Amino acid sequence: MKYLFASDLHGSRTAAEAVLERMAAEKADRLILLGDLLYHGPRNDLPDAYDPKAVFRLLNEMPVKPLAVRGNCDAEIDQMVLEFPIMADYALLPLVNNQTAFITHGHLFNLAVRPPYRPGDLLIHGHTHVHTVETIEGLTYINPGSAALPKENQPKSYMTLDWEAGLFAIKAFDGSVLQRYSLSEG
Repeated sequence: MKYLFASDLHGSRTAAEAVLERMAAEKADRLILLGDLLYHGPRNDLPDAYDPKAVFRLLNEMPVKPLAVRGNCDAEIDQMVLEFPIMADYALLPLVNNQTAFITHGHLFNLAVRPPYRPGDLLIHGHTHVHTVETIEGLTYINPGSAALPKENQPKSYMTLDWEAGLFAIKAFDGSVLQRYSLSEG
C-alpha cells in the first residue's frame, strides 16, 4: 500500500493535475491533503492556473476520496463545494512500532507548538511551503513542501509513504527523490 501526501495547492489547477498524475504514476492507494486547497491567501502570489473550481472538481471526481486536514486558508465555504471532509485540524495515523504520525497543516501545531507525542512519533505538516525532514528531541518533523507555491527556491513537491518498505520519500514532480525518512530510524 502507498499513500501520497500533498500540501498547499492554493487553487492551482496545474498543481492539482500534477498531484493526480503522480498518484497514477506512483500507483498510490490514498491521497492525504495537508490543507490550503482552494484559496491562495493574501500573502501569496496567485499560483499558475489559479482555478479553484477546477481544483474542487478534480478532487471530488477521485474514485477514492482524499483524506484532508484544514489549512489556514481553508474555510467553511470550501467545505460546501468539496465532497470529503476538510475541516479537521489534525488526524492521527498509526504507524509501525507504536509510532504515530500527527498530521496537520502546520499553522496550529508545528515545531514551536508541538502536539502531544512520544519519542519516535512524527509530525507531518505543510504550511511553510518548504520540504524538510528533521528529528528534534525525539519528534521527527516531515514537510512535503508545496505542490503550487514552494519557497526558498525549492521545486514543487509531494511525498509518498510506502507502507511495505516503511519509507517516506519527498519528491519533485518529475519523480526525483529530494529527501527520505525510514520508519526504522524512529
